Amino acid sequence: MVTGFNHSGFVVKDLEAMLAFYRDALGLTIVREADSVAPPEGNHTGIPGAHRTLIFVGKPEGEHVLELVYFIDPQSEDVGRPDRHQLGASHICFNVSDLASLHKKLSALGIEFITDPIFNTSDDGTIHGICYCKDPEGNFVELIQ
Repeated sequence: MVTGFNHSGFVVKDLEAMLAFYRDALGLTIVREADSVAPPEGNHTGIPGAHRTLIFVGKPEGEHVLELVYFIDPQSEDVGRPDRHQLGASHICFNVSDLASLHKKLSALGIEFITDPIFNTSDDGTIHGICYCKDPEGNFVELIQ
């Protein structure tokens, strides 16, 4: 039986650009790093001898982290990304405390937004907001306040 979430992962081409986004722009921290070399039989990767750098980013108090997987050997191929409505498309969603400020910050950094923030106020006066952007490699990122 499933007992909770552990991590999600993205295979990345430019590890530094992705760290600049997830760590520096979004404020996540590096929780764990590993240099991983699979044995000749491939173990859980299914790729014999695969050499990867794994960097897990998240919030220290959080349960779920994001794994940035950089393949050193074999190198990853860029086969394009499906659009939001196509099979195989995926996204990661973050809860944020101030969507308007984060949208302004990310826009100033040149982050591409798919939608501008949409806000509404609940009956108790709580402001809710949502928008989508893309990380530097085109992965869809949802931001919810």
